[in-house]
Amino acid sequence: MPNKKSAKKELRKSHKRVKLNLAVKTNIKNLRKQTAKAVSAKDANLKDLATQTMKALDKAAGKGIIKKNTAARTKSRLQRKLNALAK
Repeated sequence: MPNKKSAKKELRKSHKRVKLNLAVKTNIKNLRKQTAKAVSAKDANLKDLATQTMKALDKAAGKGIIKKNTAARTKSRLQRKLNALAK
């Protein structure tokens, strides 16, 4: 437990950041699952879901919530699946 006032504040800030980052990661995970289901079902709103997923990945990578290469790899895999469906 921190003793100093500034350390207590940093702990509060840290807890707040952890909650926000976890919410963003959960959102990305849910979007990825929804997009995967849409790809397998060849759903009509697949493009919208894919766009949302890629946007969320870019935002999270820009903020440092996930690593940039992780976002790029995930986007690349998703785009490959979309391209395969288009053929």
